[in-house]
Amino acid sequence: MDANEIRKKFLEFQVKNGHKVIQPAPLVLEGDPTTLFTSSGMQPLLPYLLGKTHPEGKRLADVQPSLRLQDIDDVGDPRHTTVFEMLGNWSLGDYFKEEQIRHFFEFLTQIVGLDPHKIYVTCFIGSEKYGISKDEETAQIWQKVFKEVGIEAKIAEIGSADAGDKRGIKPGERIFFYDDHENWWSRGGGCESTPIGDPCGPDSEVFYDFGEDKQDIEKYGLSHPASDGARFMEIGNSVFMQYKREKDGTFSELAQKNVDFGGGLERIAAASMGSFDIFRISLLRPIIEKLEEVSGKSYENNTDEMRVIADHIRGAYLLAAQGLVPSNKTQGYAMRRLLRRAILRALDLGIATNFLAEIVPVVSKIYADLPDSILTQREKALEVMLHEESAFRKTLNKGLKELHKMAKQSKDGFLGTGSRRPVVTGGAPLATSVVTSGAPQKASFRLSGQDLFKLQDTYGFPMELSVEECYREGIKLTENYHEEFDAALKEQRERSQTASKGMFKGGLEDHGEQTIKYHTATHLLLAALQKLVSPDIAQRGSNTTAERLRFDFNLDHKMTDDEKKKVEDQVNEWIEADLPVVFDEYDKEYARNELHAHGQFWDKYPDKLKVYTIGDFNNPVSREVCGGPHVEHTGVIGHFKIKKEESSSAGVRRIKAVLE
Repeated sequence: MDANEIRKKFLEFQVKNGHKVIQPAPLVLEGDPTTLFTSSGMQPLLPYLLGKTHPEGKRLADVQPSLRLQDIDDVGDPRHTTVFEMLGNWSLGDYFKEEQIRHFFEFLTQIVGLDPHKIYVTCFIGSEKYGISKDEETAQIWQKVFKEVGIEAKIAEIGSADAGDKRGIKPGERIFFYDDHENWWSRGGGCESTPIGDPCGPDSEVFYDFGEDKQDIEKYGLSHPASDGARFMEIGNSVFMQYKREKDGTFSELAQKNVDFGGGLERIAAASMGSFDIFRISLLRPIIEKLEEVSGKSYENNTDEMRVIADHIRGAYLLAAQGLVPSNKTQGYAMRRLLRRAILRALDLGIATNFLAEIVPVVSKIYADLPDSILTQREKALEVMLHEESAFRKTLNKGLKELHKMAKQSKDGFLGTGSRRPVVTGGAPLATSVVTSGAPQKASFRLSGQDLFKLQDTYGFPMELSVEECYREGIKLTENYHEEFDAALKEQRERSQTASKGMFKGGLEDHGEQTIKYHTATHLLLAALQKLVSPDIAQRGSNTTAERLRFDFNLDHKMTDDEKKKVEDQVNEWIEADLPVVFDEYDKEYARNELHAHGQFWDKYPDKLKVYTIGDFNNPVSREVCGGPHVEHTGVIGHFKIKKEESSSAGVRRIKAVLE
């Protein structure tokens, strides 16, 4: 049975048993600052599990797309993904343990068709410290259910997962008792960390057995359900909310007891195929097959790369189809990270050109059955993803080239003329200066955090991607690279916030957050004027406050309405593109003649000056001599609106604009 059919049959089965099907929540929850994404089917229903009356009644069911980035580093093995669908059903003070257990077992064995002999379950062993009894009721129900299909289910008291690694399974054992690290649910985790006043309780997890030959005993120990090995895979979990934690830390029985069930659609589909590799199911296999076609390589010989690409593009598509766009903040950054990791892995497969146009339609077809209530922007999803791919590839090649160049220089022991000179460790910062002439310089840097910061700051190549590339290529990093990166970032921010003297002040009234946004918008305004009105336009004065910007520039005519509209639209296009804003210090002549930075007072500038670049470093939107400070990326600026264009003096025009 394929995954789409399982999804459909699950909802039909729940309706048959008196449940109301509710619409799934969006992946990005509006007005919920506590989480980036919906990470479980229970999450949107938490208020009702805490006592609020649900308008649809006491029996509910849905299938909830979910995203968990905490598993991102595990993607590449046969069973971990960042995005998944959770089959869910709830009883809000209605049925309890026996009906839930029987229904789920019936669904698995009679609807999906799983072999009951390959199903194993776990229960809560209890807590003597908190006076919580062992959940013998659940274990006895499971024994009855197994007996009805001719299986004698012996009980094993394991305790901790570590104990299970040493003990393993005895003949006939099928029901396993574990401690609160494995079989207790609360919003805080185990019994000790259960929040005061919260409902909580034991849970019962269901596992599918793929065979003892799948267990790596040397790595994971003897096989048992809670092992990290590959023999058992959890496919569902019933939480029985029967307790509440009191102010004194004790636990009391709830008057209204709830059931919260979650089952992994992808994992149940894999079990129905008898495959411990979930990337072979119908939600993922078509993506893998398209990748094989595009790359000319086989899945069997490139499993890690293809699993990461398939998972990440699938997750990014669901976010894009919901209306999210890549950016450098919160959910948008997570989406950008998924896409960029996928593109990097595509390079490992030899896919050096844009490829999402061939993959995304496959993903879109797979998820045609998901409701429009959450995928509200299906038609725009491809466009959004293609734009991000194109933008990233412009910086990717340069960033990778520079990373490998740094690594090669380190390996060879010297830096060529014109390269950055690393400083020998001993208290001074690493890799902060530029060699502009002279003989090759000796080097002594396994890459540092400052090097990674330079790659991000100059080429828009994120630190975590540099780390991943170093890991894959066997390039060493300094022991404290992360702290060095953070120190370089902090130093840049401090310099931006304090550079406010003399001609570098730039007409700023203060250095408040809104004023800085206006100041950066002034750079975009000048660039738009030079591009659309006249390349000879230069700044003739500027005054920026927290309420507006005022910009004077040379022009011998009044701007037309069409010119003003085009300039305004261009500035907003650059803002919406969320372009990086970076700076560095250069020799004056190099900045003027090599970087072609825009400046007003070349004769008055010092020999060393600061240059801000907006956009791609090699083809920037704006590059100006300026002391800052500026925002770190244009997406935070806001909507740019020209309020007035007028004469300032002979041959000089003045624009006043606001950010809305």
